[in-house]
Amino acid sequence: MSTTQPQEQLAHEIRSRLDRLAEHVREGGLDPAIDLLVASIREGGVLQAFGTGHSEAFAMEIAGRAGGLIPAHRIALRNVVLRGSRDVEALTGPDLERDGSVVDELLALTELHPADVFLIASNSGVNSSIVGMALAAKERGHKVVAVTSLEHTNAVTPKHPSGKRLAEVADVVIDTLAPYGDATVTVGEGIKVGAVSSITAAYIAQALTVGVVTRMLADGETPPVYVSANVPGGDEHNDKLTARYGGRIQSI
Repeated sequence: MSTTQPQEQLAHEIRSRLDRLAEHVREGGLDPAIDLLVASIREGGVLQAFGTGHSEAFAMEIAGRAGGLIPAHRIALRNVVLRGSRDVEALTGPDLERDGSVVDELLALTELHPADVFLIASNSGVNSSIVGMALAAKERGHKVVAVTSLEHTNAVTPKHPSGKRLAEVADVVIDTLAPYGDATVTVGEGIKVGAVSSITAAYIAQALTVGVVTRMLADGETPPVYVSANVPGGDEHNDKLTARYGGRIQSI
């Protein structure tokens, strides 16, 4: 059986969503988030990126990669094992991302600055660690940018004791345009494949980065951007700029 048709359908599902997001960008839809990120960097802040499960990929797009902003830090669930006191068994299964108590442990391992902005990604937007992180950030006076599927999050019940969804806590919400359940292609009765949220979230992360950098350049500033460590002079360039932030941007 040929797989060409479902693969072409997947490509269409991806392209159509990226086209919609690109139009959203052209219309200034990301500007409220870019405003917050630029203000944070100018005030000495760091972009605190957090996601669990596959949404951790969004945080990896924001923090610590070539062409990305240097003042960015990835908060990772595994830190409560690598740097905290939890046993490694805590990393097996989905329980940790559903555990709201992990938030205080993660933030205790994170050096925060008053100007930091939180970028929190979650397709469902309802797990306790995600909502708990957004609430904790707000309680500490930080702005929160949410990257989530509005279709999915509005179709499911919040799991956090507050009864809130990520989108209901954040200052700015960016829709990944992923459908309920994330998968987009039906290949058999009751079988859907072709999840798209990681792809659209990656585009959003990079569009935010481009937006911040171009805004700073337009205002006559030199944006702090990583150069690939795999090109000559990359390490020297990066080391000079990362030194400004010390341990605030260490992901592990």
